Formats: sequence, C-alpha cells, structure tokens
Amino acid sequence: MIDFVQLQEIVKQHLENDRAVRSVDASGPTLEAAVNEAATLLDTSIRRLEYEILERGSAGFMGAGKKDWVIRAYERISVKKKKKSHEELLEEADEYMAAIPDKDGDAFVQCQPDGVYMKVIPPVGNGRRVYSAYAMQELHHRNIEDIDHDMVERIINEADGVYIKVAEFKHSPVNDSTAVVEVDDAEMKVYVTVVPPGEGGADLNVDSYKSLMVQNRVYHGVIEEALVRQSDKPVYREKVELAEGSKPVNGRDAFIQYNFETDQTKIRLKEGTNGRVNFKELNIIQNVVQNQVLARKIPPEEGVDGKTVTGRILPSRSGSDIPLPIGLNVHVGDDGESILSDINGQVILAGGKINVEPILSIEGDVNLKTGNIIFLGTVVISGNVEDGFSVKAAGNIEVKGTVSKAELDAEGDIIIYQGINGKSGGKIRAGRSLWSRFIENANVEVGNMVVVSDGIINSNIDAIKSIVCMGKRANIMGGRLRAGEEINAKVLGNSTSGTETICEVGYDPHSKIELERLQTIRYSSEDQLDSLKLDMQTLINTKKQRKSLPEDKEAYLQELMERRQILTADLNKALEGIQKIQEYMNQITIRGKVSASTKVWPGVKIVIRDVREDVRTEYKAVTFILENGLVRVTKYEEPDELAKKGLDGYSSN
Repeated sequence: MIDFVQLQEIVKQHLENDRAVRSVDASGPTLEAAVNEAATLLDTSIRRLEYEILERGSAGFMGAGKKDWVIRAYERISVKKKKKSHEELLEEADEYMAAIPDKDGDAFVQCQPDGVYMKVIPPVGNGRRVYSAYAMQELHHRNIEDIDHDMVERIINEADGVYIKVAEFKHSPVNDSTAVVEVDDAEMKVYVTVVPPGEGGADLNVDSYKSLMVQNRVYHGVIEEALVRQSDKPVYREKVELAEGSKPVNGRDAFIQYNFETDQTKIRLKEGTNGRVNFKELNIIQNVVQNQVLARKIPPEEGVDGKTVTGRILPSRSGSDIPLPIGLNVHVGDDGESILSDINGQVILAGGKINVEPILSIEGDVNLKTGNIIFLGTVVISGNVEDGFSVKAAGNIEVKGTVSKAELDAEGDIIIYQGINGKSGGKIRAGRSLWSRFIENANVEVGNMVVVSDGIINSNIDAIKSIVCMGKRANIMGGRLRAGEEINAKVLGNSTSGTETICEVGYDPHSKIELERLQTIRYSSEDQLDSLKLDMQTLINTKKQRKSLPEDKEAYLQELMERRQILTADLNKALEGIQKIQEYMNQITIRGKVSASTKVWPGVKIVIRDVREDVRTEYKAVTFILENGLVRVTKYEEPDELAKKGLDGYSSN
C-alpha cells in the first residue's frame, strides 16, 4: 500500500517532470520560420529548443498548393530542487489527483494447481471500491467451494493488487488452459490465442505467459501491461497482442538555424490615425555588423537502432550532414558551425546562400551629378530620382523622396516614401514587393505585392500576388491592374466616365503577358504565311506554264521559301509556348478576388481568370469572386496577407 506521504512524493515528482518540459505547436512557411515562431511562443532562444516535425511544408507553385511546416517544439528547463511547505504539497497532490481519470476497483480470480487465488485492485480517483458481494460472485462463477471468507475480506480491505490464496482447488491437468503463440513474418508482433480451461483446469498466469514468450524465442518488446491484463481477464479464442518490436528511429538531418528573418511574407502594416501608412517606419532592411553571428548549423543526430521481438537488430539511418550556406562577405566561425558577417551591411538569403551586401547611400537626388546607378547591393537615396535616370540594384532600392519618369530595377524590394509620378513613361520593376505612398501614370511590375497608401491613378501594374491600397485616399482610378491573388482598395473607378479601370486577378500576370506576346507572334506569322503562300503559288504556277522563271523571279521564289521556313519555325515555337502556358494556367488554382472597402463605380471592368464582368451599377463594400463560371458579388473581404501580418517581422528572403 502507498501511504499519503509516498503519494505526495510521487505527485511532487510528476509535477516537477511535467514542468521541466514545455512544448508548443508552431507553424510557418519554412522550417526556420516555424522554429523561430516556437522560440517566440516559448519566450526562449532557439538554442534551447528541441522539436519534431508534425507536417512537412511545401512552397507550392505560384501560391497554389502551398503548405506550412508544422512542428512541436520543446524547451527543457533544469528542475531546481526546492523544499516546499506542507500546504504546497497538499495543493500539488490535489492538482495531480484531479488530473487522474476515475476508475472503479476490480477483483480477479485465478485457478492454479495448488489452489484458488484472488487479487483486488483499488479504485482510482472517485471510482467505486470492490465490495464483498462482488468478490464472492467472482468466486462463485468459477464454482469455487470451501472459501476462506476472512482472507477474502482482508484482500478486499487491503486491495494491494497481489494474488493471495483463498481456497483449495481440485486440479485436473488435462483441462488446463492452453495458448498458441504466433510471431508475424517481420518479427515485429507477437500474438497469443488462448483456449479456456475445462473443469478443474488451471488458468495461465503472468509467469506462464512469460514462459511461453521464451519458448517461442521472444526476448524483446514484451508488453507487461498486456501480460497482466490477459492474465487477470483473459480473452479466449481471439488473437491478443503481447509483444511488439521497436522500429528503428532515423537520426534528424542537420539543418541551418537562421538568426535573421528569411521569410518576406511576414509583414505587419500599421495605419496611422490620419489613415496613412508611414513607410518611414518600415525598417525592412536587415542590417548586420561585422562578426555578427548570422546562422548556425545544428549537427545531424545519430539514429536509434530498432529490434525485433526475437532480438534481431534493425539498423537505423543517421542524419545527413549539409554544407554551410556560405555566400558573399561571410565566414565560418571557430566552432566550424556558425556563420559570421565579414562586414557591416544587409543580410539576405539568396540562392540558398547567406550573403551580406553593403548598402550604397546616395545623399541627395539621382541626377546629372550622380549619373545612372548600377550596384550589386542595396541602394538608399535620400532625395529624388529625376526624369530619365535609372537605378538598378541587386538588393533593395529605398528612395526617401519621389520617383519621376525614371527606371528603377531591384532584385529585392523597392520602397518609395513619397510616391511615383511616371508621367506616362519610365518603368518600375521589383523582384519582390513595392511600397509607395502613391503611383500615378506609371508602369510597375513586381514579383510579389504592391502596397500603396494614397492611391493608384492611370497606371499599368502587374503583381504576382496582390495589389493593395490602404489609407483614407486609397483609390484606384484608371489603368490596368493585374494580380495573381487579389486587388484591394477603398474605391475602384470614379464617378465620371473618364479613363478605363480594369482589374484582373486569378492568374499569373507574367504568364498572361507572355501568352499575349506569343499570340501576337502567332497571328502575325499566320498572316505573313498566308500572304507568302499566295505569292509563292503565283510564281510556281508561272514556272509550270513557262517551264522556267527569270533569274530575278527564281531568286525571289527561293527567298520566299526561306522566309516560309523561318516563319513556320517561329509559328511552331509560338504554338508550343502557347500550349505550355495554357496548360500551366489551367492548372492554377488561385481563387482570385477584387475588393473595395467603400465603393465600386460603374464602368470598372472585373476580370477573374478568363471571365469578364463590366460593372454597371454602384456597389458598396463588396468583393468580386469567381463562382460556377460567373463573377459574383459578395460581402467585402479584408486583404488576406495584410490583414493578418504587419511590418515588424518583414524582411528580405
């Protein structure tokens, strides 16, 4: 029996063990993002984490099929031994007992060659104890006579879970219970099928089952609880699992633990009281200093071998090692596993390698004084970019002023604090996202999203993911806007019948542009071939009639034949490209939506995938979606990405 003091100590130990392990489930678009989120939730450093992968993520394709990584992370904290008061121990005992499920006590009877034995187990929690009537009933079911009633009462009162003899038994060995042991082909499972005893036959006890295991060369994985359960309340003529081999556990592969944000989709926008988004507080460039630790490789783990029930070893696979992702301006630390920065600059993850790129700062405007700028890093311009100049950067471009009729080309993000007035010319291209106060009369192409606070006017904008206007004057008026997932603004169109506003979503804009280009080549080639064939046929007919052609006509015919060959090749190439793009676009499962939080004016043209809808009436706070091949009007939906995330966690990827 366990007295109260022992129970207190058991409870105390369980609680200390439980509190020593804290765990959370975390998710993210990358494994590193999920680990970082787990560290944040546990309020600890990544170095103190251990985790297991619950679901492997997938980047998908063009946003389709994207799936987050899901992990369960643990933080192990050393338990500090501290002497607790009597009241604290009682309180912990109450907490522990409250967590234990209620279970009634029970009585078991076994007939053995030397007598009849009984065992009683106590109740758990608020379960009911075993009474004498129930225990006696179990004995009578087995036709047991000459029972030691005093001993039965003692066993019931003590309920210590030990078999004690309570009666004599006239044993008939030929009627003993028997069992057949079966080991599966893989030697990973052991089953027993038991035949009940006959009149005067003895039951199989725990020792009997263990003996059967040894006789059948079962040395590993015996399930003790199953043996006891089958001994106490045997299941007859059915297979019961009594042993299970242990499968090998492969070691975890090495991975890189990044100390900077690698996922650019973690964006947290904050709108001020005036309705504007203050891009001066974006802080999207991740600056690092010399010798700062940027990442660390977590070494691979050794595997744990498995074992069959017969003791045969099942070898495991140890985790695979990986090279350090060393890029530009970084070096390996003395420990051989950490990556440090060589210089002060901006850290980015590009092509799977860690690079630190220096930042080029332009004090003032980009004009005749500076000339055009080409830089393999990030460019920060404190002034404006004037008409006719270009800025090209392998990293980000940050402009504190305005951008006029100029060309900006960045592999990363473009941030323009004032805005863009392209004057119907110039070109803005960002490999990732564009952030600007306003965009007017400009041509924009981005690889992720466009975010504007004061509106878009008469501009052509292509974004792989989304175009979002936030703020009091977040209107889209005029121009052609194309986005893969969504276009969202306060107002779409205007009250007058001026310039046309076209909003297209639900496909990859780059593929659509390429499709239109190839279609143009196709139609042009087909028209030229038709005209060329007529000219050739005329010359061929003349040659048949006259048996020959003048030298200049013959040369012209050969020229036409060569041109036909070139045009046919161009046409076939265009048709092949058209087919591939159409097949790809048919596989895209992007939902696509166009939303206006306040108003949509008549005249706006909505295109979702290949379905077009001309707005003929005024709408308020609506979202247009594609449903059953038709453009439907639904309740306004907040921007998917921006509603969930803001700028504090935004960084290059």
